[in-house]
Amino acid sequence: MTMPESLLQQLVRLLARDIDEPTLSRAQLHLLDWLGCTVYGGKSELAGKLRNYLSRWGTAGDCWNLAVKDSCWQDALAYQGALGSVSEMDDLHRTSTLHPGPVIIPAAITVAEMVQAKPRALLESIVVGYEAMIRIGRALGRDHYALYHSTSTCGSFGAAAAAAHLLQLTPQETVWALANAGSRTGGFWQMRHEAVETKHLHNAAAAHAGVQAALLASEQLRGPASLLEGTQGFFAATSSQAVPLAVIDNATDHWLLYQCSFKPWPACRHTHAAIDAVRALDGLAVADIAALEIGTYADALQFCDRPQPLSPAEARFSLQHCVAVALLYGEPTIAHFEPDYLQREEVAALRSRVKLQVSDVHQAAYPAHFGATVNVSLSNGGKRDITLHDAWGDPEWPLSAEDIIAKARKLFAAAGVADASGADLVEVVLNLCGQDDLSGFFALLRGVGEHSAGV
Repeated sequence: MTMPESLLQQLVRLLARDIDEPTLSRAQLHLLDWLGCTVYGGKSELAGKLRNYLSRWGTAGDCWNLAVKDSCWQDALAYQGALGSVSEMDDLHRTSTLHPGPVIIPAAITVAEMVQAKPRALLESIVVGYEAMIRIGRALGRDHYALYHSTSTCGSFGAAAAAAHLLQLTPQETVWALANAGSRTGGFWQMRHEAVETKHLHNAAAAHAGVQAALLASEQLRGPASLLEGTQGFFAATSSQAVPLAVIDNATDHWLLYQCSFKPWPACRHTHAAIDAVRALDGLAVADIAALEIGTYADALQFCDRPQPLSPAEARFSLQHCVAVALLYGEPTIAHFEPDYLQREEVAALRSRVKLQVSDVHQAAYPAHFGATVNVSLSNGGKRDITLHDAWGDPEWPLSAEDIIAKARKLFAAAGVADASGADLVEVVLNLCGQDDLSGFFALLRGVGEHSAGV
């Protein structure tokens, strides 16, 4: 008797459909966005710790690079995979509440260099990786996100799909790769409650698990095809509210890459609608604000209710701080989350006037929409208010290609990359579809990797 196809088998078949040129161009934008975030992440304290670790315990060579050359792929991913989320500007898919870029793209880049892939194959692997990660992520219930870092738990599936595409695995081998990658699911939110760097290690571990599973599948190391829906599988273990068929629903829809949001501000995405709302309150003098109330969805408060952030990382997860700097200084920049601004008297005073509450309207719309309402009470008794149902960078209010390019250039500049080098990298990335090979791309990656590492 023929057994019915498992969800992973159906997903792998779905991933094999054709990818058109506009979708490859969209993948180029996600690649550029990740590069900006990662190059900037190379200047972080976390990056220094990783470089020290690799120098002492790594296998050999320049493992801090953004390309594999002269280092083993495991070391390259330990570094690359951890840096894309440092600035909190990584891309986002809302209904699955995960960030594909920091996991999928370093995995794809690593395998592309290992197998000397063509540019088109690299871009296709990014599209496929995003699709697998998002489809599995959107099938999970909200109870999963309450405890699990979805980017980590679902990222390994996406990394495996991207690597399998580049390795040209058979459908059977690709199922094994996804199954074994997902079998190591982990990534708990408890790390949010302490000043630690664990979140970024989650991303690197997911990328590593996916690539390793794909490489092992190429050697015929098998994995359970029923890993997702099985009685002791992924959904059963991590979400009592899962909707397994969401993995394969709407199979003819456009690639889910298009549903992703780009982040313009260096802070948790749960803060962005509130930032955009206060920026839209034209002519509002800070001195006239008696109180400011933000109504939004519950997860925004769960993750970002920090009236007194003590570090740049905490400030990026503080609705109070994000709103305060947006009101005081306009467009939030990376500098506004550094210690100097955390300690400024006018920032602390304004943070203390910000009150948070759950809005039934925004809660009902979440996670399809990340909205916020801002109500301002003025010292003269007046009122101002504004409601935004989506944040800038969401598909309903997208960043333009020019906005994404400008963001990458700002991040390159913040990392100390020379304008000319940053411009060269932008040009190469946005023209990968027309290139014959990736040699120029990898040469530029090594150059900016050396610079951000201070070599």
